[in-house]
Amino acid sequence: MAIVVKNTNYSGEVLETILTTASTGNELVSKGLIMVIPGVEKKISIPRLKTGKMLQKRKVNPTLEDSKGDFNYSEHSLDPKDFMAFTTFNPRAFEHIWRKWQPKGNLVFSQLPPEAQNALLDALSKQVQFELGWHYVNGEYGDTDEELMDGILTQAAKDPDCIIVDSEGTTMLGILKDIRAAIPKAIRENPNLRILMSVDDFDRYDDELTQREHKNSDETEMNRKRYKGITIETIAAWPDGIIVVTLCSPDADGNLFAAVNLQDDENVIQIDKYSNSSELYFFKLLMKADTNIGFGEEFVVFDGRENPLFKTPEKSITANPTALVFTAAGESKEVVVTASGDYTVGAAPAGFTVNKTATGLTVTAAANEGEAARSGSIEVVLAEAPAKKAVITLNQPNA
Repeated sequence: MAIVVKNTNYSGEVLETILTTASTGNELVSKGLIMVIPGVEKKISIPRLKTGKMLQKRKVNPTLEDSKGDFNYSEHSLDPKDFMAFTTFNPRAFEHIWRKWQPKGNLVFSQLPPEAQNALLDALSKQVQFELGWHYVNGEYGDTDEELMDGILTQAAKDPDCIIVDSEGTTMLGILKDIRAAIPKAIRENPNLRILMSVDDFDRYDDELTQREHKNSDETEMNRKRYKGITIETIAAWPDGIIVVTLCSPDADGNLFAAVNLQDDENVIQIDKYSNSSELYFFKLLMKADTNIGFGEEFVVFDGRENPLFKTPEKSITANPTALVFTAAGESKEVVVTASGDYTVGAAPAGFTVNKTATGLTVTAAANEGEAARSGSIEVVLAEAPAKKAVITLNQPNA
């Protein structure tokens, strides 16, 4: 079990067992891919920080202005949402667990010793089949029983800093090549770096590897779960068509986080008769949980589904206004440039100069003392898509 329990508010063996059981069906937890913070009752910040470059030349008397390497805390948070597990059962099905401690009468859960309570809760949890694994990945918080909390993918889609890969690859090898190229160099060699994908997507990748090997390769063996040295983790609840590369760890040096909370034995866990006239008992467990990522710039994602959750921002560039008319005496005018990324500015025609500003461009026309009017244009070109450009026409009469 990869769950790491720190600073917990829980007490007693029963709650510790339930906390573990509630997370066991979650592959993100069991494989050590996510840090689980227990005992979280209210909204908390993600416990992740990064520092900038701090090294510099030695100074005898450094001042405040010499300070480098600010600490950057994650701006994301964990805000656990309330939900519950509830089921009914016939205690006769579990009589082998509790009868030896209660030879006579009906089941009285609170009178059982801790080891009996744990054994019964373990059996009940298998019947309830906790669904946290699916919600940790795909959950969306809403009003229905299927919308308990926001999962990792839902939370990451809200972060504009996530690196969205737009791959034209038709094979898993082609897609993974494009994804790897988008991984920031700062984390590419990090030992916690993982590729997360669905079981079916890995099967496609495995089949491609088998088909491209020499004819004597053993088709009964599975290929290693790696791509270019990066470990691949398959998650049963992970949707097909979406591949994520990020830092994964059960500690604070990863990029995936979850918060859970159980408060106390009496209020959180209830096992009792469903009604006086019924043989059935009910099992009720109250929980809180939430997930999130630390930094979007360490979350690389390809979403090739028909209706992708992660959409590549549309590449565009516009200028306003697109036509400038100057007086013969000369003057400067401002142009607002709106672009989806960096852009380059073409050369200005004779008699005009252009300079970049915080909001766009400043175009200046010198006095036109010649016998002919001046005209021309300036192009601003989107760096990531040179076909996307805006043209600003310039006109100036003569004196």
